[in-house]
Amino acid sequence: MSDEATPQEDSRVQEPAAEATDLPAQIIQEELTRLSKALEEKTREVEATHDRYLRALAELDNTRKRAQREREEYVRFANESLLRELLPVLDNFDRAIQAARASGEAEAVVAGVELIQRELLRVLEKFGVTPFSSVGQPFDPERHAAVARVPAGDGPAMVVVAETLRGYLLNGRVLRPAMVTVAVSTDELTAADG
Repeated sequence: MSDEATPQEDSRVQEPAAEATDLPAQIIQEELTRLSKALEEKTREVEATHDRYLRALAELDNTRKRAQREREEYVRFANESLLRELLPVLDNFDRAIQAARASGEAEAVVAGVELIQRELLRVLEKFGVTPFSSVGQPFDPERHAAVARVPAGDGPAMVVVAETLRGYLLNGRVLRPAMVTVAVSTDELTAADG
């Protein structure tokens, strides 16, 4: 026998080699199919996630717009309950004016106006607005606005001696300072004039 293989033997030697290469091709094909399916699944997941993201973004935008509308409406109608409470006070002013025209008595008008003033103060207090007294108090630039100065004479200086307009607090904070006349020492009064 010679070292060279006959054609029959040569084909037998190659057949197992062909089978060996078919096996990896089949494995590769199966792996490609599996990866293709996995890619399709992940693509669907990404698309679903992107869709949820877009929906969430739209919902957030709608919520922001709704909150803005509600805030604008709140600001526009925030004083509605206060104004509703004030309408009876205006009605009473109308009645007092009609009564004054009919009777001509000043005392009845004064009594009616005082009643209306008490009613108005009650409504304001209900909403946190309270007047504060200034006469006899030391001058406080946060609570008082000096509109005039007078000599203190024998009394202490920098004390409120008269009130032109009453001051009001809103829940403890100055809503409007009182317009006041302040007693000052004669030296301060002449220094300011000179």
